[in-house]
Amino acid sequence: MADLLVVGLLFLGTLLVLYAIGVPIAVAMGFTSVIVMLSPYGGGAINYEVVSKQLLYGANSFTLLAVPFYLLLGRLMNRMGMTQRIFRLANALVGQFKGGIAHVNIVASMLFSGMSGIAIADASGLGRIEYAAMREQGYDKDISLGVTGASSIIGPIIPPSVPAIIYALLAGVSVGDLFLAGIVPGILLGLFLMATVVIIVHRRGYEPGNEFELDELWASLKGALTAILTPVIVVGGIISGVFSATEAGAIAIIYVLLIGVFQYGELTVAGIVDELRNGMVETFSLVFIVAAASLYGYVALQLRLPFLLTDAITSVTTNPVLIVCLLVVLLLIVGTFMETVAAISILVPVFMPILNTTGIDPTYFGIVMILTLMLGLLTPPFGVILFVLEKVTDATLEEVMRAIVPYYVPIILLLLLIMLQPKIALFVPSLG
Repeated sequence: MADLLVVGLLFLGTLLVLYAIGVPIAVAMGFTSVIVMLSPYGGGAINYEVVSKQLLYGANSFTLLAVPFYLLLGRLMNRMGMTQRIFRLANALVGQFKGGIAHVNIVASMLFSGMSGIAIADASGLGRIEYAAMREQGYDKDISLGVTGASSIIGPIIPPSVPAIIYALLAGVSVGDLFLAGIVPGILLGLFLMATVVIIVHRRGYEPGNEFELDELWASLKGALTAILTPVIVVGGIISGVFSATEAGAIAIIYVLLIGVFQYGELTVAGIVDELRNGMVETFSLVFIVAAASLYGYVALQLRLPFLLTDAITSVTTNPVLIVCLLVVLLLIVGTFMETVAAISILVPVFMPILNTTGIDPTYFGIVMILTLMLGLLTPPFGVILFVLEKVTDATLEEVMRAIVPYYVPIILLLLLIMLQPKIALFVPSLG
């Protein structure tokens, strides 16, 4: 235990200090790796060949190629005005129920998940529209903020998902399986949030929304059909085995380009080039993190940190459910102050020996990890989505924090349910 504390303090403490003073996470991981190498525990010298190879091989992955595809896919679909079309469809589907616009908020986020896969993109893009729509229909500020923030975390769970790609790469599991594992939990999260909305709007006496109109449903469906077919193409191709998750991203981009140019007429050469440029910047940032995480993970293995942590945890309990609970508590703490991809990049190499030793399915745990870190994005003091909502709405940060609190309940309930019943996550992958 003493060795674990010393090594953990050197390995994680240095990283957290650098991160806390504002050093970018990829640079912080690189500096920490060098500092550990120079310490007595790391051999006292830098092996430049190892450093260069780990950085190179960490980024040289066919799986990682999926990241720029899905980032560009989301950008192109946003450029085409898919957000408004999806919101209109969601309104036609569930807007007639009591608390209708709040349900629209959630359903729109579920449909929007195929366009992004990143919670912050949902909160900043669709969130602005959702919040304004709820306020215009007389909803209180707190419920408008709470529903908008909570629904934004559905995107990274329902495929496609950038955090799922990064996890799959580092954990050595199939991206396709992890995509499929997120379908049922993502849908359940949407339903749990909608149930919470039903309770809140009933207690506050909100009136039903717009009357159901078949003509409006048909018109909005025609307008959004090509958008919602995008995730169908991705998931359907993966389930049928026609193409891999990486290939699905490329095919989806070709599909969206054709629709945007020939059907909508809203994609121009200049617009495509602009999205390519911005997508390249985002891709470089993520790939840099993964490359640095490869070096960081190598140093962790040299320090035997994963094995020391495994021994420490298994000395307390060997029950897989209790071990998952312990890891979730750690993730909840980390998720409050660290961005999702960074947390996955740092912790997956450390967790994998624990999962392998105790027989915990890494695909199932991937969903648990992503959902837990999504909850962290909504948790003070550093939850990123809280700051995003402050920027895109007229609310203060304190108002956003208070508004989110009731929506922790359905998220935590779903997390507990998946932890106790892994088959919820593994059901769809088992069909393949």
